[in-house]
Amino acid sequence: MQTPILKMEHITKEFTGVKALKDANLDLYEGEVHALVGENGAGKSTLMKILTGIHQRSGGKIEFMGKELHLKNPKEAQDMGIIIVHQELNMMNHLSVAENIFIGREEKKAGFWLDDAAIKKQSQSLFQKLGISINPSETIGNLTVGKQQMVEIAKAISHNAKIIVFDEPTAALTESEINELFRMISELKKKGVAMIYISHRMDEIQRITDRVTVMRDGEYIGTVNTKDTTKDEIINMMVGRVIYEDPKTESTVKEDAEVVLKAEGITMYPTVKNASFSLRKGEILGFAGLMGAGRTELARAIFGADKKDKGTIYIHGKRVEISSPMDAVANGIGYLSEDRKRFGVAVDLSVAENSVLSSLKKFSHLGFVNSHAVHRISKEYCEKLKTKTPSVHQLVRNLSGGNQQKVVIAKWLIQNSDILIFDEPTRGIDVGAKSEIYTLMNELAQMGKSIIMISSELTEVLRMSDRIIVMCEGRITGELDIKDANQQEIMKLATKREATG
Repeated sequence: MQTPILKMEHITKEFTGVKALKDANLDLYEGEVHALVGENGAGKSTLMKILTGIHQRSGGKIEFMGKELHLKNPKEAQDMGIIIVHQELNMMNHLSVAENIFIGREEKKAGFWLDDAAIKKQSQSLFQKLGISINPSETIGNLTVGKQQMVEIAKAISHNAKIIVFDEPTAALTESEINELFRMISELKKKGVAMIYISHRMDEIQRITDRVTVMRDGEYIGTVNTKDTTKDEIINMMVGRVIYEDPKTESTVKEDAEVVLKAEGITMYPTVKNASFSLRKGEILGFAGLMGAGRTELARAIFGADKKDKGTIYIHGKRVEISSPMDAVANGIGYLSEDRKRFGVAVDLSVAENSVLSSLKKFSHLGFVNSHAVHRISKEYCEKLKTKTPSVHQLVRNLSGGNQQKVVIAKWLIQNSDILIFDEPTRGIDVGAKSEIYTLMNELAQMGKSIIMISSELTEVLRMSDRIIVMCEGRITGELDIKDANQQEIMKLATKREATG
């Protein structure tokens, strides 16, 4: 039987008395694509940081190519051919593609001058091996995220990679870029490169991996052959319970429900073109479309975050002027951005401070903040939303993605927003936390809150929406009642480009 290229056995890791890993195991074979899955906080990242020399293990044993491995830093891991391609790519945008690949290892002429021609030639050779069409002279910042990721993979191969760790590699990619990534993974597999694939996307795991290792609460749960298991079985191992993801079959909104928001002719050149729609009380209105369709841009125009060129907005039948987020908030609109850490939360503030960011006036008098009231209300909403945090004084940066999202939701509920825009509400969130966010959104709708939900996951759109608006290249191309919606119909509308002369 083939011997594993990597064996990680009984790995433990403690951070100031907290056990991040209790008994983690992983083995990996040459030419294998091995999924590593678990909820946020399960220990996946910590285990990979130990493998790549970022952290030192507290206990356990690692064998690589038959020898015990003791790595002091990431450079040692890289030199041994153990490379990680991070979700947030580590690129120098002002340098060329070739310079990014060989940075720190540049060919020199006369022992001093950078040999541009040599590194471009080596880059081109790498690209040919991987079947990539990228100009080595191009500035890296001019490439799409997908192309940048391919450069990162080429860089890994240039280090004679034996193991590549992919951390949520498709999070920011288009469908065509995902297909290109999978083609490259298939090529690497043929060359005998072993790969660890971290992802929350079950369909991807079933499509490209050979085996799946599941972790929960820092412990090893088990390893299964991908072809011999189902999505539900993997999810059950991850969360210790079954989570059902059946699509919604009919709308729960009453036919005579009030129209709480109406948008007419919203235009913001060149990204949004004459978009009109309405939102009813208690409705979850899904917005679907491919990347670049203009969904986020439309939402930001409605919220006043970006200036629209023309168009009219009505709230509860009354025409309103929204030219800034303050105007939107004053009209009862809350916005949960797709980029939580940039626009949703202040990561270096506490849970309590974040919870009242949009409603500080309610808790202030003569310039003084009532800290007792802030503590009480933030604690109340932590309990209501089941936010997992040691206390409301915990910094938000220390919470998982799902719990950060709950803090953002609390912020808008405390502000008493009746219209909530959820932009990619579960991006980067594990399946267990996803299910909690879905339950919470349904509860908010039942309370009479109205929700606009933008999502790139069609299964999510079909599971949550009462009605679906589809966009393509800045235009609304169709509207589907949930009872008539399916992936095929959505994709037809999502690719319905405007006819040109």
